Amino acid sequence: MLDQIVADFSLPATGGQTFTLSACRGSIVVLYFYPKDSTPGCTTEAQQFRDLHAQFLDAGAIIVGASRDSLKSHENFRAKQELPFALLADTEESLCQQFSVIRMKSMYGKQVRGIERSTFVIDRNGVLRREWRGVKVAGHAQEVLSFVLGL
Repeated sequence: MLDQIVADFSLPATGGQTFTLSACRGSIVVLYFYPKDSTPGCTTEAQQFRDLHAQFLDAGAIIVGASRDSLKSHENFRAKQELPFALLADTEESLCQQFSVIRMKSMYGKQVRGIERSTFVIDRNGVLRREWRGVKVAGHAQEVLSFVLGL
């Protein structure tokens, strides 16, 4: 998938919007997948992207978060954390499948199917330029920003 054009997709997004990748041509898209709204790691990750949002915008980048949560859950999470970017509701897992982020994970000794925390950078022409899988939250948003600044 790396260095190839990402297939177009559309999903419901917060703020009553529909996010369509092809509508973002000309901008860099930072698409990050996270397991669940309002959980500790996901909240920290969202806050880090929020805190660097202006710098991403200055670099010509749009940030979009995606999980399997409902739009209602996303709206609450976005409002509580004052996130200035859209969250996509991938309740059917179509985008998760497209980016192969669903994994079997161990939680409290049980195997559960869930989203592997992952981030993808898509360039101004719709080409996938970088991916991070199995992301550790600490410092991740800054690492993504450093990569974006080099594009």
